[in-house]
Amino acid sequence: MMRWRGPWPWRARLLTTPGTQGRAHPRPPLPQVLCVKLYGNVKYCQSNLYSTVVPPDEITVNYRHGRPLITLTLPSRKERCQFVVKPLLSTVGSFLQDLRNEDKGIKTAAIFTPGGSEVAASTLMETLLMNDFRLVINEITYDVQCSKEEKPSSEHTAEMENTKSLVHRLFTTLHLEEFQKKREHHLLEEINHLKGQLQPLEQMKAKLEARSEAKTSGLLWAGLALLSIQGGALAWLTWWVYSWDIMEPVTYFITFANSMVFFAYFIVTRQDYTYSAVKSRQFLHFFHKKSKQQHFDVVQYNKLKEDLAKVPYCKGDIF
Repeated sequence: MMRWRGPWPWRARLLTTPGTQGRAHPRPPLPQVLCVKLYGNVKYCQSNLYSTVVPPDEITVNYRHGRPLITLTLPSRKERCQFVVKPLLSTVGSFLQDLRNEDKGIKTAAIFTPGGSEVAASTLMETLLMNDFRLVINEITYDVQCSKEEKPSSEHTAEMENTKSLVHRLFTTLHLEEFQKKREHHLLEEINHLKGQLQPLEQMKAKLEARSEAKTSGLLWAGLALLSIQGGALAWLTWWVYSWDIMEPVTYFITFANSMVFFAYFIVTRQDYTYSAVKSRQFLHFFHKKSKQQHFDVVQYNKLKEDLAKVPYCKGDIF
């Protein structure tokens, strides 16, 4: 049999069986018994494991490679999703729009300060992430705590901006020739396109100008002929029909009538009556009249000429 002895309740010992002492026959081999000794209380021998588990509905803000990562649970799919934020470019409005684009089940989304004031949509995310805030999605409020110790310092940000500026200058210097070729090719294509549209209009305009110039010249010669006839008629009346005493007041009134006509021309046109001004005005009158007859679009022609004049290559200063 087995008996419990000693101060340890779990120590097992093997004892001899009564009535077997004093016999002459040899003893049988003793069985081998494994003695197990346990120290302390058994219930405290199990190991405890600890780990930090993020609640499924919590919104976290972490930094990776200097950029903030906002992790949240999408309300429709119940999936954790990370949003990379560009602090210097992203705004509160663009971040909320990214949330709506990712989960169509988001009907309303807004950001408030811990005091309850709504944050404007034009606020930069860099400014928002400086302090804790509240994100309200579909009338459910989430308290977001920003980890300030991992944010990049202003000195680091300034150094990165200087590095970006240096890289941009190097890229511009190394690729300037290629950029010039591409720009010149683009400008030449634009010029050829504008000239292609102007060519038929230029041909039609040349024909209209030739016809208008011919009619204007004919009108000037007609005016010269009319003045010649008037002078001849007055001379014939003065020397062959009537005397000078009779024709003198007639010529005076004719001269006064011509002055009245010239003054009326100034009132109507607001231009002095000069032969060059009359010729230009009559030329434009004939030109626009012929343009309507030939369906020549003067407005489109002027616009194309202005666009062609604005191209730097036409002025000889592409760069």
